[in-house]
Amino acid sequence: MNKTKAKAKIREWVPTPALIIYALSVLCAASHIIGIMSPSYADFFNFRISPIFRGVLGYLTCWFPFSFAETFLLFMPVALVAVIAFVVPRASVSKRASVRYIISLFSIIALLYSVFVLTFAYGYRGTSLADKLGIEERSITVDELYEAAEILTEKVNGITEQITFKSNSSSIMPYSYREMSKKLTDAYNSLADKYDFIPKFHVGVKQIMLSEPMTYTHVSGVYTFFTSEANINTNFPDYTIPYTAAHELSHQRGIAREDEANFMAFLVCIESDDPYIRYSGYQSLLEYLMSDMYKADKSLYSQWLVTLNAEVRGEMAAYNEFFKKYEKNVAAKVSSKVNDVYLKSQGTQGSVSYGLVTNLAVIYLLDVYNSQQANS
Repeated sequence: MNKTKAKAKIREWVPTPALIIYALSVLCAASHIIGIMSPSYADFFNFRISPIFRGVLGYLTCWFPFSFAETFLLFMPVALVAVIAFVVPRASVSKRASVRYIISLFSIIALLYSVFVLTFAYGYRGTSLADKLGIEERSITVDELYEAAEILTEKVNGITEQITFKSNSSSIMPYSYREMSKKLTDAYNSLADKYDFIPKFHVGVKQIMLSEPMTYTHVSGVYTFFTSEANINTNFPDYTIPYTAAHELSHQRGIAREDEANFMAFLVCIESDDPYIRYSGYQSLLEYLMSDMYKADKSLYSQWLVTLNAEVRGEMAAYNEFFKKYEKNVAAKVSSKVNDVYLKSQGTQGSVSYGLVTNLAVIYLLDVYNSQQANS
């Protein structure tokens, strides 16, 4: 009888849907803690269970020709005002009504947390991508960095004759974003045949409607876990977009850490049979290596730079000119800080983790890629 009364009392103060959501969030929190403590459990959940949730969300949102997440965020202020206008008069009727509405509002946060855990959180806690690919991580030297840059430079120089460039300026992607998305999805599914930890999805990328304003935040793409959408900023120069799209699609497939998503994006791009997508992959990864080479040895950097084709140097110069408009602003600082805090909360090194792809890339190019090329 006491238990019955207690349950009735709880239902009186806590709406049933909110109670269900809070119960789910408690279970997700317990599972999340296990995933943090056990990489093998995180791997199992991330590549066996989470793809089901990501796949369902991706399938539901793919029917919208626009980014559902962007639209939701744009209308959220309006929805918030509407909720306040609806709730305040009703919540003021009694203390019980106020508590029920407050509990209901907080249940939305609990629901988002549960979706995050079920779809994406374990990607930060599993074994490294290097382990999954069978790559032995080690420290690299400046000479090895230069050698790896030479490999990518040869690939970039060799493919430029198949790329259309504006006069002394940037390259031109020869097809629509929809076609690009299809090519990347095909490349990903081809890569999934080689690695069993990559799930096969047939969901492409979404274009951000407000791409130009978004550029002030320096965000070129974003994966939204609550809709399983890989969103891309189409305001950036063409050559960056296939690589960015492949990066966000990596998140959609459970590769959460930023350096690993960067490297997976490279593998996906070079898996494609399309020359422009391969060019985007080679050039984008090369730029990470270039940045580290410049910091490590400026004379070595200068020695390497002259080996790059004039068209590609023109591409980089055009990018630098494009970015001047967006380089320094408050939005970029705030966005970077928020992203840094979020990434550190997930056990990574923060925003600097994007650039950590260099170490993995150099080891792969020297120890794995060279061997594959020699045997082919």
